[in-house]
Amino acid sequence: MVVAFKVTGDEHGDWTVLRVSGELDLVSSPLLRQQVHEAVAEGRHRVVVDLSEVVFCDSSGVGVLIATRRLLRSCRGRLRLILPADGMDAGPGGAHVNRVINALGVRRLFDVQPDVKTAVTQGDRSGADSTGAGAPRTLSA
Repeated sequence: MVVAFKVTGDEHGDWTVLRVSGELDLVSSPLLRQQVHEAVAEGRHRVVVDLSEVVFCDSSGVGVLIATRRLLRSCRGRLRLILPADGMDAGPGGAHVNRVINALGVRRLFDVQPDVKTAVTQGDRSGADSTGAGAPRTLSA
């Protein structure tokens, strides 16, 4: 079974939210990287990557997340992740993504939030640009 990969982006106040679905792997991860770079080039330095609909993630997907963290830190930005639900209710995909991130020992690097609403409303010290909402974007593989 082929699972389509998709990244949709929208703005919530100062935050750019990238919702990712499908398989985040060697083939699809450059699309996420492209969306992140576009957001940063537009001056959006607060980014939430919502992985709650990701069913598979390999090391290249994790590499994009680490590179995103590094990029945003270099411009004094913020990155927050939303991981798939963990456990029996998550199905095999959600549990897999959490296992990969935990097994690689990188979860501690990220500000993990339970949902988009919490991620975009929780206060922080960043003084990022607060421009208005932009048009939604979608990339598919």
